[in-house]
Amino acid sequence: MTIQHKMIWNEAKDYMFIALGLFIYTIAFTVFLMPYQIVAGGVTGLSAIIYYATGFHLENTYIIINGILLIVALKILGVKFLMKTIFAIFTLYFMLMVAQDLIPKQENGLPFKLMGEGQDFMSMIIGCVLTGIALATVFTNNGSTGGTDIIAASVNKYHPGVSLGNVLIAADFCIIGSCMFFPQFGTYLERAHKVMFGFCVMAMENYTLDYVMNARRQSVQFMIFSKKWQEIANAIGTQMNHGVTILDGHGWYTGHQMKVLCILAKKNESINMFRLIKMIDPNAFVSQSSVIGVYGEGFDEMRVNVKKENKKMKIVFATNNANKLMEVRKILGNQFKVLSLDDIGCHDDIPEKGQTLEDNALLKAQYVYNKYHVDCFADDTGLEVDALGGAPGVYSARYAGGAGHDSEANMTKLLHELKNNNNRKARFRTIITLIIDGKVKNFEGVVNGEIITQRRGGQGFGYDPIFQPDGYTETFAELGTGIKNQISHRAQAVAKLAKYLNERKK
Repeated sequence: MTIQHKMIWNEAKDYMFIALGLFIYTIAFTVFLMPYQIVAGGVTGLSAIIYYATGFHLENTYIIINGILLIVALKILGVKFLMKTIFAIFTLYFMLMVAQDLIPKQENGLPFKLMGEGQDFMSMIIGCVLTGIALATVFTNNGSTGGTDIIAASVNKYHPGVSLGNVLIAADFCIIGSCMFFPQFGTYLERAHKVMFGFCVMAMENYTLDYVMNARRQSVQFMIFSKKWQEIANAIGTQMNHGVTILDGHGWYTGHQMKVLCILAKKNESINMFRLIKMIDPNAFVSQSSVIGVYGEGFDEMRVNVKKENKKMKIVFATNNANKLMEVRKILGNQFKVLSLDDIGCHDDIPEKGQTLEDNALLKAQYVYNKYHVDCFADDTGLEVDALGGAPGVYSARYAGGAGHDSEANMTKLLHELKNNNNRKARFRTIITLIIDGKVKNFEGVVNGEIITQRRGGQGFGYDPIFQPDGYTETFAELGTGIKNQISHRAQAVAKLAKYLNERKK
């Protein structure tokens, strides 16, 4: 049987056992609970309460309420999550409808009392045991009966701290307690009597459900001491598809070394385990002990709430300029983990041969993306002076010539070029090119200002000491990083980048 066939068979088996569990539930509810007007939790219990009070058929109430819940839950939980729930809801609807038609009726229209008059409590016990077994059968085969289960799953999705059990208990208390508001159930004392019966149903049903599910999941631990440990380990691993842990043992009395096999298995596998061991080594010494719980692959899932930390999105900034890197990290804050070229082991001098800022930003980003296959962004910034026709522009970093980024030499040359010029209007422009999942996106930031006649301020970098932004009397180098990171060209472009990345995360 191929893996595909096994998956189909397991899925079909789930549906068959869910249907069996629903059949048992239908018998329990219609034969043992309904005849005595015993109330229960869940949507089935609410439907029964409405039926007892008004005569409106409970299967109709059941399908109406679940239909409304399904419409709401489909958007929250998705069709795939609810497929077996949808199957269970409609199956139980038809079973309840058919069962009520087939079972003989009392004069009041309720199913006949199989246990006889005055046997309310005994009928409740049998009914609860059967409904508990039925629900365990449904749940252990990855099914759900819908109703309050849908509400609990929906609440848990948006509020992980609220457990499914707490939501279900709260819903059942409200449903059973609603009997107090129906005058059809008699005096307040008689209504209280019905409510107390309902709470007994809830407690006994949940106890049976837990008992059956825990008995099915009960695990044991085997410690096997045998000279034929290799044969036993091989047989258990191949014939029973179980993992085997081999421990080193040392006999205190004999002083001999011995291998000890440690195996965790389901309790219902014990007989086969003993039979296999005895066939290989009748003289093997075997210790079997019950364990409180086994969690992990092949056993139970660890169902505990773990506080999930928001994982920072990692993205590479194609630069080794410490000043730029620090500035961008401050602007982006703690939402992203910004890596430099050095962080990914890139020490290449990426050529910037473009004729525009856009060209250079794209060249750098493409270089990193193609070589390292990581999401990245690169920037290029230019100072554009009106009197110089937009120069130094794309050549701002190397305006004074040479291979390095000599800020002092660049500023000296620019001030010399504007020495006798009254038009000192300028602007800083930044282009950021992002490549993420192979797609290219550009972001622009611009800040207008003017070039002053002499350097002022000791903060910032590049042309900051001679650039004074519009609306301020201080240069970028005097304003400090706090204000600069709010108004600068790079801040504007990075803010647009951050907005785009955050929208992608949603």
